[in-house]
Amino acid sequence: MDLEERINQFRAMAEADPGNEMAHFSLGNVLLQAGQPEVAGASFERAANANPQMSKAYQMAGQSYMAAGDTERATAILLKGYTVAVKRGDLMVKDGIGSMLRMLDTPLPEVEDTPVEAREIPEGSFVCGVTGKPGNQLEKAPFRGKLGEKIYKTVSQETWQLWLAQGTKVINELRLDLSRPDHQDLYDQQMIEFLGLESWARENLSQPK
Repeated sequence: MDLEERINQFRAMAEADPGNEMAHFSLGNVLLQAGQPEVAGASFERAANANPQMSKAYQMAGQSYMAAGDTERATAILLKGYTVAVKRGDLMVKDGIGSMLRMLDTPLPEVEDTPVEAREIPEGSFVCGVTGKPGNQLEKAPFRGKLGEKIYKTVSQETWQLWLAQGTKVINELRLDLSRPDHQDLYDQQMIEFLGLESWARENLSQPK
């Protein structure tokens, strides 16, 4: 499935269910891959509007607007996202947004009511590489191969369960048949994007799995 087909699929999904943050987020990802950062930023921003606690959507919106040269919109969405990330304890997203705000010469906002888990992680805890929060490690790799092992080592049970719920949406809304290799590849790609493993996958996988 080429980028244009994926764009059309996710655009149809987002239009059919405007409150589906995953549809807007996925559309933003493929638009960014297609070299349309300004339109991608708008899609990520719609994902954040649909789910104001989705800190990653603010980060990706800001990244997209920066790539498009729209520093004003980038700054505004990143400031919102920084506050959300701090309050949720999403440390990796907070650090990523903070780096972009510094690039934009924008002071980081002072945010109160930071949850304890964002400041104090008990020694020996398993820390999720997606959210930066302490959690439980998976009992074993969810499937064989490098990707399964990477997920086992870096993704908490709690975050994995979130993906399984979102993955069910992807299967149902895109009408995927996972017995078909092309459909399985699309599912895997969505999983990699949801878990923030795109850079790792590009360096370590010739195929999604």
